[in-house]
Amino acid sequence: MASPSAPPPRVAVVSGAARGIGHATAVKLLRDGWRVGAFDIDEPGLRDLAEVAAAHGTSVVTGRLDVRDPHQWHAALARVCDERLDLLVNNAGLLSSGPFVETDLERHRAIVEVNVLGTINGAHAAFPLLRRAERPVMVNLGSASAMYGQPDLATYSATKFAIRGLTEALELEWAEHGIAVIDLWPLFVATEMVEGVDIGAVRSLGVRLNETDVADALVHAVERRAGTDGRGLVRRVHHAVGAQARVLTVASQVTPAWANRLITRRLTRRP
Repeated sequence: MASPSAPPPRVAVVSGAARGIGHATAVKLLRDGWRVGAFDIDEPGLRDLAEVAAAHGTSVVTGRLDVRDPHQWHAALARVCDERLDLLVNNAGLLSSGPFVETDLERHRAIVEVNVLGTINGAHAAFPLLRRAERPVMVNLGSASAMYGQPDLATYSATKFAIRGLTEALELEWAEHGIAVIDLWPLFVATEMVEGVDIGAVRSLGVRLNETDVADALVHAVERRAGTDGRGLVRRVHHAVGAQARVLTVASQVTPAWANRLITRRLTRRP
């Protein structure tokens, strides 16, 4: 008697996968046996993922993706997914620090387009594929800066508030399709994105996370959501990453707005 065939691997797509959190997430998923589509505007940064996939008996599809372009999203997804998508990780993002008016207006525009429009494009393109999966999950990369607006990160912080709102809305809207929607809220992570960032919040809180910490937390959150039907449970939508973010998240939920403003002012003050 022939043995039953193994189930097909779960399929994930990760944007911004050439470095940092996106790269670490793609590596973690490949090591866990997922089939991964890893995309970025920096294609050379994706090359080593083929070796990771081969070493763990799975496969990876890599390619260029400018998340601001919905046509590129559809093309990328078509290269990875035949019928379904189990996981979408909207990770691609930009950050600039410093006084708001000293940052070029085009940079502000790029941050909004990549962080917000890129996530919207990804969610919109992936929806038909996600709803065909058995326990699909979409993860948006948020930030602890979505708790209270951050001086010297004003536009970046604003985009993470937008991601928070989008995540909350789609978590409710897509529940009828069986799609779990969550986001992650790390503080500062030791990646290229925060190199050279010298602002009050970094001086006060330090940089205590690396990309592997966030990738591990992301995959853990996905496995928890994909492994339960949620009956009788309060669904957790926002996932703070690291002890500092967890403390600040709890504090922001129980303290009045004036106290949150005061805490933020003190943590972000300039010398």
